[in-house]
Parts: sequence; structure tokens; C-alpha cells
Amino acid sequence: MLDIGVQLRDLRFWLLALLPVCLLTCVLGLLFWAELGDAIRGEDYPPLEELIFQKVELSPEGFSATVFNDGPNPVTIAQLQIDDAYWSFAADPVGAVSHLGQATLTIPYPWVHGETHVLRLVTSTGATFDHEVAVAVSTPKADARFLGIFTLIGLYVGVIPVAIGLLWLPFVKQVGRKGLDFLLALTVGLLLFLLVDAVHDGFEAASRAPGSYQGIALFLFVALAAFVGLEVVGDRLRRSRLTAGMVEGSGWVLALLVATGIGLHNFGEGLAIGAAFALGEVSLGMVLIVGFALHNTTEGLAIVAPLANEKVRLGQLVQLGVLGGAPTIVGAWIGGLLYSPIWSVVCLAAGTGAIAQVVLQLGRQVVGGAPFARQMTSRPVAAGLLAGVVVMYVTGLVVG
Repeated sequence: MLDIGVQLRDLRFWLLALLPVCLLTCVLGLLFWAELGDAIRGEDYPPLEELIFQKVELSPEGFSATVFNDGPNPVTIAQLQIDDAYWSFAADPVGAVSHLGQATLTIPYPWVHGETHVLRLVTSTGATFDHEVAVAVSTPKADARFLGIFTLIGLYVGVIPVAIGLLWLPFVKQVGRKGLDFLLALTVGLLLFLLVDAVHDGFEAASRAPGSYQGIALFLFVALAAFVGLEVVGDRLRRSRLTAGMVEGSGWVLALLVATGIGLHNFGEGLAIGAAFALGEVSLGMVLIVGFALHNTTEGLAIVAPLANEKVRLGQLVQLGVLGGAPTIVGAWIGGLLYSPIWSVVCLAAGTGAIAQVVLQLGRQVVGGAPFARQMTSRPVAAGLLAGVVVMYVTGLVVG
């Protein structure tokens, strides 16, 4: 009898939980069945159409364009123009492109290397959607040469500059208390600038993403998830060291968190460089390489600043350098081969949340047990914060 009572109580619990869901489903079903939206618009109201070019690849055979339907109604691509001339194409899948669906258009067009070409889609309702290929160059393919080139780019942009920055460790160990406060504050200034830069890049990527994906909201929530996730990881690392009897080592945990945050940010930088080269913007790609390399050298200092009072082995420095710099290589591969606005938003958001978490952790170490206002307005800390922002701004001028 007791078991039957428990089962009835559980059944009642789930029925109460599902009742609002069932009622909402019935209401939505009635709205669709009555075609209320069509009744409001009227029969003569034109359908809402929104096509977005997600990717355009160039090969010796012609163009391959992937388009995404970001509107509420199905869209039928009736015609295609290239440089104001109508051209034949094959669509996969054939027929109308449904809401949130995509189609790949194969276009046998003799494009001219280095020239500008404009693609225009004409739908069955007469709406047009344009895409400009600024500089026509063959889209790189995933072969050994391609991966090798982008690996070298990642090394020059991420791994080598961060490794050079790690060489400041002997200097960091000899600066004294005030010098360490200055360097920690300098690190906070560097990362605050990176945080603002990451938010700006994330919002730009979100503006390029299809509206149906709600890019701004996606960016903010992924950034929040990364922030909380890194907090959990840092807490577990500290607890594991205490459990193992390692009273010292908080600086090493903080250095790991800094390297992780910087590595996620550098992954986004690799995405930008890879996408620039894949789209034929070679001059932009070279400017990004030089600018990011300058940025990332100062990031190496940010990684070693928490290690002033720690015993550090060479293997640990290598681990930090790889964690902070190697993601640039992976980002360059993905940016050159599989770039899409929505994944760019996700990656940039993860880097943003990680950097925000690292800034919080470093801020705690700078303040220590002293009152926040007093410590942040002390001369070494104030000078370090200002110097960090100025250094990143000056090196950022090369990128801009």
C-alpha cells in the first residue's frame, strides 16, 4: 500500500509539472491551425525572405556558394547573376530553402584571379540578395601544404611570442614586493584591454551571424558559461593541491588560469587570421600577424607574473607556453577551412569569459587582504594598470 501511495504521489507531481506545457502546446497548435498570421497579413501581403551567404568558395571549376534562409518563409532561388549577367547553377538540395535551412549552389563560372565579382540571387518573388568577392583567389584546401603554412603562422603569431614573453620570469623573481605589485597590476591592465577587445570582436561576429541565432544573446551566455566554468576549474585545482599537501602553489594555479584564458583568446585570433587568408584578404592577414605577434609577447609576461614566488621547472614553462600559444594554430586551421560566423561567436565568447575570470583572479591577488580602494590607488598598482593599458593600446595600433 505504501508503494502504491508513493507512485500516485509521483504521478500527481509529474502531471502538475506537465499540465502547463500541454496547455501551451494546444494554444500554439490552435494558432497554427487557424493560420492567424496569414489572416492578419491578408492574401496580398508579400512573404518575408532573408537569404544570407554563409560561405563562398572558389575553385578552377567556378564558385560554390552556401546560403542560409534566415527568414520565416521558404525561399525559392529562381535566378542567379554574376557581374550583372545571368548564369546557370545547380542547387543542393533542389527546391525551396526552408526556414533555418541552407543550400549549396554550384556555379560553373570562369572567374578571373584577383578581380572583384558580385553574386546576386533572385528569388521567385523578385527579391535580390548580393555578395561581393572582393579579390578572387582559389579557396585553400586541406592538404599538407595548407596545414603547414597555417601551422607556421600560428607559431609566429602565438607560440613564439608567448614563449619570448615567458623569458621575463627571472626578472619577475627579482623585482621585490612593490615591483611585483606593479607587474601584477600591469598584467590586469593587459588583460582588461584584451577583454574589451574580445567583447568588441564578439559583438562584430554576432552582427554577422544569422539573426535567427540571436548572436548577441549567444555571445553573452557562452561568455558567462566560460567564466563560471573557469571558476570551477580553478577552485578544483586549488582543492586538489591542498588535498595533496601542497600549501604553496596558488601562483601556479593562477598562471594556469591566465594561460588558459589567453589561449582561448588566441584561438579567436587564429580564427581571424585564417578567415582573412581564406577570403583572399592577404594584406589584412599580414597586418593581423604582425599586430597579434606584438600583443602576444606581452601576454607571456601576464602568464609568468603570478609565478614570482614559485619554484618553476622548465617543463612547466613549456606547458604554459603551449597552453597560451598553441590554440592560435588550431584557430588558424579552422578559420581557413571551416569558418562560420556562428562558431566564431561561440569561440570569441569562450575567450571573453575566460579572460574576465582571469582578470577577477588577478585582481584578488593584487588586492590581497588590503582594502580594495587603498590597494588599487597605491602608486605601483595604479602605474601598472595604466602601463598595461597603454602598452596594449600602442601595440594594437599596428593591428588597426
